[in-house]
Amino acid sequence: QVQLVESGGGLVQPGGSLRLSCTASESIFHIYTMGWYRQAPGKQRELVAAITGGGSTNYVDSVKGRFTISRDNAKRTLYLQMNSLKPEDTAVYYCNTADGPVPSRYFSWGQGTQVTVSS
Repeated sequence: QVQLVESGGGLVQPGGSLRLSCTASESIFHIYTMGWYRQAPGKQRELVAAITGGGSTNYVDSVKGRFTISRDNAKRTLYLQMNSLKPEDTAVYYCNTADGPVPSRYFSWGQGTQVTVSS
């Protein structure tokens, strides 16, 4: 299986910015549409941003204009630039494939990275 490792989370004040990274263990990463998911305490995990191998992107309405997803296939790395952060963005953020409702069975969930937005 392809292993995924997320990093870059932390504590930030409202209006601040963070950049998350996700690195895959295998080169087949470039074949898949990849996405960032988040899960807040007591809430269901949701897909917030996705990017195809060719660079086409899509975002959930709540983060449009604030978050930017990108990828570097040579580095097997996925990024999420988060600006104008709000307290409701507080969650554990995960990366995984995003081609359908269930991630590819060839990819494993990582540990996630905690993002906390608070004054």
